[in-house]
Amino acid sequence: MKSAVETLEPTKVKLSVEVTYDELKPSIEHAYQHIAEQVTVPGFRKGKVPPRIIDQRVGRPAVIEHAVNEGLSGFYAEAVRENKLRPMGQPDVQVTKVPGLTAAPAGEEGELHFTAEVEVRPEVTLPDLDGLTVTVDDVEVSDEDVQGRLDALRERFGSLVGVDRPAQEGDFVQIDLTATIGDEQVDQVAGVSYQIGSGNMLEGLDEALTGLSAGESTTFTTALAGGERAGEEASVAVTATAVKERQLPEVDDEFAQLASEFDTIEELQADLREQAARIKASNQAVQARDALLEALVGGTEIPVPAGVVEAEVHRHLESESRLEDDEHRTEVTGEATTALRNQILLDTLAEALEVKVSQPELLDYLVSASRQYGMDPNTFIQTLDQQGQIPMMVGEVARSKALAVALRKVTVVDGSGAEVDLSEYIGTDEEDAAADAADAAEEAAAEAAEESTADAKA
Repeated sequence: MKSAVETLEPTKVKLSVEVTYDELKPSIEHAYQHIAEQVTVPGFRKGKVPPRIIDQRVGRPAVIEHAVNEGLSGFYAEAVRENKLRPMGQPDVQVTKVPGLTAAPAGEEGELHFTAEVEVRPEVTLPDLDGLTVTVDDVEVSDEDVQGRLDALRERFGSLVGVDRPAQEGDFVQIDLTATIGDEQVDQVAGVSYQIGSGNMLEGLDEALTGLSAGESTTFTTALAGGERAGEEASVAVTATAVKERQLPEVDDEFAQLASEFDTIEELQADLREQAARIKASNQAVQARDALLEALVGGTEIPVPAGVVEAEVHRHLESESRLEDDEHRTEVTGEATTALRNQILLDTLAEALEVKVSQPELLDYLVSASRQYGMDPNTFIQTLDQQGQIPMMVGEVARSKALAVALRKVTVVDGSGAEVDLSEYIGTDEEDAAADAADAAEEAAAEAAEESTADAKA
């Protein structure tokens, strides 16, 4: 098989492929077999109809068409591998020549020629990692940080107590609510507890409830947040049936013993300070990854395949039934372009750094993802496998790991200019080498076990 590549655009190529008759012949033979199983010819059993009879009854063109359709994807994939292309979309394939439609002497049957235009991952030149410096925030734990964590802990052990006063920010109000559009009642809820300031129900509800005492009502206008009439303006009548405030426990040794394993409030506060420091250190790693990605994207010219972006935008808008929403289309197009640009850069980075994804890394990622979907890990993994999405998951892990590996090669400093050690969060090259060696040993052991089983059966 011969193939050649012509670059049409930085993100698009034209692949020209020539397949010899001998290479297509297995597909032609399979086409005859498949058609023989489908047709009924008097005097022949199903599946035993000779090719010459199929040519007479069905026609040689139908056989060639069947063979071309069957073999085309394989020949395309082989040409992609030979030319080391990285397709990012579906190819536009045009068959320009097919073998002779009548049987011919050996060597004279003709070839299959086709072209495939496809968008590909562009070649990207990455900046020198050794020369990059990213800056992260200092790890400074203030008294306010500790107090914030202490207050959050107190809220967990607090209690709601009814109050005889107008509702204010932070209060919990039990409400009855009725929404109408014109003369039609479109929604009604009763006995719902809502915290003023949470902003998780209707826009304008916080303002409406502020100042109401138990038993008082008011009306306001807002856009509905859900249901069949979502987005429409409605008149909402709300009644506060009860107003409660959260009373927090005193900050003393008794609370420390109630809320933790510590005996004194001083020990609890010291532990909360350590927790805050650990979280801030972890945030440094996240901040460093984001800063590095921003620096790499900003310092790299990355053309983005327009067709791939458009396909993703169409899929997204179609899933939301918003194909005619031009404003939303513009927003989604920007998001899809940014995401694809980042993906191209990270895939290039992963290849440049020769990143390998170990089985434990992939498994950890899949288990974590299964939790986000609320699925059993085994069921989640089986579903992905059946849908052929495991390679896509491997790509996600490789991109994330590529940033971590790249962070080991750049200089990370805090606001004061001191270097920051992130090895606890991004690992080390030595740890990766050990993991690769363990994977290799496990694969070798599995192969040896299979060979031993095969020898025993023989």
